[in-house]
Amino acid sequence: MVSSKVTLASLASILPSVLAGFDASAQTNVAIIPLSFMNGIKTPITNFANAGDNCTVFAGTQLLDCPQIEEDIKTCQDQGKTILLSIGGATYTEGGFSDSASAEAAAENVWDLFGADTTQENRPFGSSIIDGFDFDLESTTQNFVPFASKLRSLMDADTSKKYYLSAAPQCVYPDAAMNDMLIGAISFDFIMIQFYNNYCGIQSFVAGSTTQNNFNFQTWDDWAKQTSKNKDVKVLLGVPANTGAGGGYQPASALAPIISYCKQFSSFGGVMMWDMSQLYANDGFLDAVYGSLGGSANTPTTTLVTSTRATTTAPGATLVPQYGQ
Repeated sequence: MVSSKVTLASLASILPSVLAGFDASAQTNVAIIPLSFMNGIKTPITNFANAGDNCTVFAGTQLLDCPQIEEDIKTCQDQGKTILLSIGGATYTEGGFSDSASAEAAAENVWDLFGADTTQENRPFGSSIIDGFDFDLESTTQNFVPFASKLRSLMDADTSKKYYLSAAPQCVYPDAAMNDMLIGAISFDFIMIQFYNNYCGIQSFVAGSTTQNNFNFQTWDDWAKQTSKNKDVKVLLGVPANTGAGGGYQPASALAPIISYCKQFSSFGGVMMWDMSQLYANDGFLDAVYGSLGGSANTPTTTLVTSTRATTTAPGATLVPQYGQ
């Protein structure tokens, strides 16, 4: 599906247009929009749910040609939003790559399709250049480390702009699908933990308790400080944006003490919501969660919370929410 994650740092959208119901200039409380999914890599496949209704298919491929999303990306980037492509999803079944060489070749192909060289063929977003990639792998894979490493090196080699690499593991630690990348092999700028559909999710948070037995944000904070290759990595609290988005949904009022608890950890970078269509059917949820992060509906955020810079927020800046998987 094309889904966008919203991160008060992200957004996943199952809408006729990435911008349907979303005013980029008005939504100052949204910083990052991951578009989901590229769900085939060796054989490139894109599936943007009903956002793809206005796309066609490149002849001889399974890649969508999406001029409307191309323009939407530019509009959002002009408003300071960071646009990522999410790779994987629940329908990804390739299982990775047979060896390192094929993994690196696949990374180069993905970069041609979405990266800086807009003269390449069959680019789903045409002349738009995304701001990075997100991994949402939900089954066992092999040789994703060389794939991610090559993608990271290709992004870092392009000094014309800042690119980001993120992942969205399950809250269960260690993550069964992506642990090989998460144990210090790949430098992630931020990770968007799916604190839903599992026992360690937000529904297990015990209000008023300084020690949490099942809700395990602290475990991921320990990962950020001790195991992550990038010790400045940010950890986002991933939540369902509505009752239909995932197991363990909590209303904004119940999220407020959870966000307050997470703020004590230096790795905390904001909130990721899955997904945009569910969010926009949940009136008031975004503004309420953003308020709990320290912002207000009328106060624009000034800095992405998902930066790898030593200073992760500007003086006086407030944390930003994210939309996602």
